[in-house]
Amino acid sequence: MFPSCIRAFFLGVIFLSTLGHCSELRVRVRLADGQVAEEVLEADGEKDAITLEFKQGDGALITFVADFKQDVKVFRALILGELERGQSQYQALCFVSRLNHNEIIPSESMARLRQKNPHAIRLAEERRGLDQLNMNMAVNLSRSGQLSSHIHNMCSEAQEAIYTRETDVKYWLERGVEGSLFEILPQSVDVAPARAPALAPCRSTKDLWQPCFCSYSLRLEWYPCLLKYCRNRDTTGKGSPYKCGIKSCSKGYHFTYYVAQKQLCLWDEETET
Repeated sequence: MFPSCIRAFFLGVIFLSTLGHCSELRVRVRLADGQVAEEVLEADGEKDAITLEFKQGDGALITFVADFKQDVKVFRALILGELERGQSQYQALCFVSRLNHNEIIPSESMARLRQKNPHAIRLAEERRGLDQLNMNMAVNLSRSGQLSSHIHNMCSEAQEAIYTRETDVKYWLERGVEGSLFEILPQSVDVAPARAPALAPCRSTKDLWQPCFCSYSLRLEWYPCLLKYCRNRDTTGKGSPYKCGIKSCSKGYHFTYYVAQKQLCLWDEETET
């Protein structure tokens, strides 16, 4: 999951000097279902990236990578399969999108955070809104290095389940990424253009072998989203700002995407009313 590097334990309250290129932060957080999970956040200064990983209450392992060099973020979900219904031991999904500025603190700042109370259960200071993401394009794994080296490392198990958005694809194409890296997928009934067939949501599809439009939601319950600054006063009364902590945020994501058969989206049945 994480690259091998020098390990230490941190929390976003105090800034100290960085030890090596890589550092780790372990935080206990309360999930939406009331369970407590341990998030592991790793900053890699050499690759200029941050990785966040935790296990959801349903057993799914969620990994998030912010690649600052390429302005790309990657979500991977390893979802436990239902063996009695013919699924494999687990199912891998990857969602790739553009990383915007001020979504998360820089990797060099993350690497300098230190843990103050490792036993405390953390709640984010700000609960940010839910992003609805229509992941209507597929990413070719073998060529994904043009976007980010992290995609191949994280998503090799996902194979045919690496998704992105047309909006982000247009942005990357304007910056020289090859169009052959992407593939247009069939669309849902409410957004399908004339160029692609329309599909129904998996939750309303009865045939397990019928293609449909799946949904998957996840939430990053705690992560350092902004730096806090304090001000020193010198003998002349002038102040100079310095980093003195972080602000923590929680952020939810709801992905919708194409699957070749409902068998790959059995959890959508649980949302039926």
